Amino acid sequence: MNANSIVQKLWRLCSVLRKDGITYQQYVTELTYLLFLKMISERTKSGQLKETDLVPEAYRWEALVKAEPLQKLRVYREALTKLGDPEADVPRMVQKIFDNASTFIREPQNLTTIVTAIDELDWFSDERDQFGDLYEGLLQKNAEETKRGAGQYFTPRVLIDVLVRLMQPKPGEIIQDPASGTGGFLIAADKAMRAETDDYFDLSAKQQEFQKKLAFRGLENVPGTLRLLLMNLYLHDLDSDHIDLGDTLSDRGTALGKADLILTNPPFGPAGGAPTRGDLTETANVSSYQLPFVEHCIRALTPGGRAAIVVPDNVLFEDGRGKALRQMLMNWCDLHTILRLPTGIFYAQGVKTNVIFFTRGKTETNTTDEVWFYDLRAQMPKFGKTNQLNTDHFVEFEKAFGGDPHGKERGEDQGEEGRWRCFTREEIAARGDNLDISWLREEEEEAEDGLTEPEDIAVAILGHLQSAMSEIEALSAELEDPQTVTASEAAE
Repeated sequence: MNANSIVQKLWRLCSVLRKDGITYQQYVTELTYLLFLKMISERTKSGQLKETDLVPEAYRWEALVKAEPLQKLRVYREALTKLGDPEADVPRMVQKIFDNASTFIREPQNLTTIVTAIDELDWFSDERDQFGDLYEGLLQKNAEETKRGAGQYFTPRVLIDVLVRLMQPKPGEIIQDPASGTGGFLIAADKAMRAETDDYFDLSAKQQEFQKKLAFRGLENVPGTLRLLLMNLYLHDLDSDHIDLGDTLSDRGTALGKADLILTNPPFGPAGGAPTRGDLTETANVSSYQLPFVEHCIRALTPGGRAAIVVPDNVLFEDGRGKALRQMLMNWCDLHTILRLPTGIFYAQGVKTNVIFFTRGKTETNTTDEVWFYDLRAQMPKFGKTNQLNTDHFVEFEKAFGGDPHGKERGEDQGEEGRWRCFTREEIAARGDNLDISWLREEEEEAEDGLTEPEDIAVAILGHLQSAMSEIEALSAELEDPQTVTASEAAE
């Protein structure tokens, strides 16, 4: 049975737990616990590891399977408590996955049904990536079904793969995702490097150790999502010592250190308060996520380091702190490319988004000479659950971007009739450093008129509401910002 078949069968089992009042997100969390135990058992049988090094005998998969139906739920609850106990004799990685774990299952028969079904599946263990691919499939299925996973917008896998291809991660680099989610960017970067180095066998032993234990850094601020992230990393044979729970906009963010490559899709919207970090000077009074996260990425890059970041439109046009941040970005970095993404591609929202690509300069003055824009939003087909983004949609953009991750190889400017155009720093300054540049006629209203699925219509409405909220928040922050001075006040 292949990974897709197993994903579909496991997902159908969710209907069993719906009678227990369990949500899709809670179901994936339950599967995380159960699949961890099952996969440890499978890897032990194949000789890949010793189960005794990870799970005490009383809480292994075999003990759960053999327990009588009425005792199974008790054994399961005890396993969750024991494996998540920081005082227990279990590896730190196991403790982090089961930290504060508890089950949402109330009926013993429902747990028996799930355990039996998992145990009877035709499992495989001959290739390292297969378990990881299975879990990735479950995470993606959860994102598609729930629209929003753990309060965050999950990045479409196709977009992650495109950004990794363009940024070309290299062995020996420190790669950071300050809003790690379930680890999509980190795992895709690892896969790309493994493909280029014969699964790292082309590297020395020391280099292999670096790739597994030191190359990847990240923070995730939602405990439930962190659990999914840690499981995902484990199944893809990545060490999680430098991946932890924390708020990037607090002092925990500075502890991430410097990076050679940052790939991230930070959260959008109100943050519930301004950053508590002292070094985020340009966005110190901003109470939303997106602007401070961009400043973090600018400061976290080493000179010559590169980044690809998903941001909402207001990062490109917001005045006050937003404008100051864009000026910092173009002074400190070479902001070489902006990709305007289509609406409707994220599982939960119609918020308009972009990807900004930049390289940290060696100075902090006038590093950006020109910015290239690719408009993949205007005159595009309707996207939603019934018509999802795929690799073919990015082919022309990848050609225009070129083969250099720092944006030094450019396709020809296509003019006002094309999607690919260049604007000089002087032209951008004449626009008041507003980077929300479009030239093709938008067909969004016509596209939305053609939506037929209720969930796609709801997504479009939500997008308009969120865009309006972003503008209101920007105006409110500008009015409250003591550093915002009007022209008349400056004249005085």
